[in-house]
Parts: sequence; C-alpha cells; structure tokens
Amino acid sequence: MIHIKTPEDIAKLKKAGNILAEILRALKKMSVPGVTTEELDDEAARLMDEYGVEPVLLGYHPEFAPRPYPAVICASVNDVVVHGIPNEDPYTLKDGDIISLDTALAFEGMIADSAITVAVGKIDAASKKLISVTHAACDRGIQAAQVGNTVGDIGHAISSYVEREGFSIVEELSGHGVGYAVHEEPFVANFGNPGEGDVLEAGMVIAIEPMVNMGKKQVVFEKDGYTVRTKDRSRSAHFEHTVVITEKGPVVVTR
Repeated sequence: MIHIKTPEDIAKLKKAGNILAEILRALKKMSVPGVTTEELDDEAARLMDEYGVEPVLLGYHPEFAPRPYPAVICASVNDVVVHGIPNEDPYTLKDGDIISLDTALAFEGMIADSAITVAVGKIDAASKKLISVTHAACDRGIQAAQVGNTVGDIGHAISSYVEREGFSIVEELSGHGVGYAVHEEPFVANFGNPGEGDVLEAGMVIAIEPMVNMGKKQVVFEKDGYTVRTKDRSRSAHFEHTVVITEKGPVVVTR
C-alpha cells in the first residue's frame, strides 16, 4: 500500500529533513584523511542525540539481512556501493578516497532518508566526474517526480542520463517510499520506461537514490549481510533525497 501523507506529516518531514541535511553537512566537513568511519558514525550518533531525533538505521532489520544493522550511518568507501558498516573493522580515510554517507532519522514519528558522496582530500578527475554525474542523475530523477508521472519516468530520467555519460546504474537496489517507515511502497527503480509503474500522486513521499558505478553495473553482496560492492571493484557513488510529491512540483526536504 502506498501511503499518502497529510499536511501535518509533511510539516514534520520538512523539519526531519532539515536536521538530516545539517548532520550530513557536518559529516561531509569531517570526512578528511585520517578520520575513521567509526568516528563518523560516533559523530552522527552524537548529533542525532543533540537534535533529539531517533537514529532509524541503528537496530533496523531489513528482510534481506541476517541481523539488525549495527550502526547509525552507512559509510561506503570507493568500491562499496551502499550499506558499508562503519564500526565493524573501521576504515581510515585516505587522500583520494570517495565516501558515501547515508542515514535516516525520525522526528516526531516521521522519517527522512538521505545520502551524499564526498571527496576525501584531492581526488582524480574520473572520480570527480562520477560524483558529479551521480548528483546530476539524482536531480534529474527529482525533476521527473511530478504529479501524473510514474516511477518509470523517474527511472528513465536517471538511467538514460547516466548511460549517456558513460557510467552504469546499479539495478539490484532502488529508491522507495518513506515517511511512516524507512522503506515503504512504491519501489522506485533507477531505470525503467516512461509511463510505466506506479503513478505519482500529491502527498506521496519517496526517496530517490541513484547508485552509479564507474565500471560495470554488477554488484556483489558481502558475507556481513549488508556491504554491497561493485563486482569489478570500480568506484561507485550514491546520492539520495527525500522528496514530497505536490501539485506544484517535487519538494526536496533533505536538500
């Protein structure tokens, strides 16, 4: 079932999104050589406590995983596409790395979800382009999130742009509805055909999140139950925003 959010729900979502954006900005600034992924997770936990919000990912147990998630954020470095665990075998960031920072929080019962990919120190030109294209693909997906369009329109807007730029879209993972729970219907794939799939209505809230590989699209799932890597070990980038569908166009609450 797709849940339509009330104006009161959306007001809370906007507050949740603002807080989440502030936290991700702080983590981006902190992502420098010598900092560990565990330190980033600890800071996210501290900030969520300071803001009085709930860290939704901590203890969350999705159907695909053998155990609850053990951290506040996902920290995915270089060839890790998503769901990198920051506090189990922590990684120390190095100059030239890229890292995706992904988390969700609840404010007064409403959940916002967002991710950014950032450069650590000075990165190469190919990695810069990967990040830029992934960010732009997310924006193109958001622009397609109009009342009367479909999730297929969103996926097509994302994948057609990414492929023209010479990169690959991960197909095993997708965006989703969000708000009352961290994962709701509809399924929002990052590829598809215009006019196909669920029709977008005012009051729907979705997380749009392209995951883009520098190499081929295939991924592998690690034994820890969460970490997803590119099969060819090429780098991957990830951006995500929580978006409210309105009659006046998409409203990004996590910008």
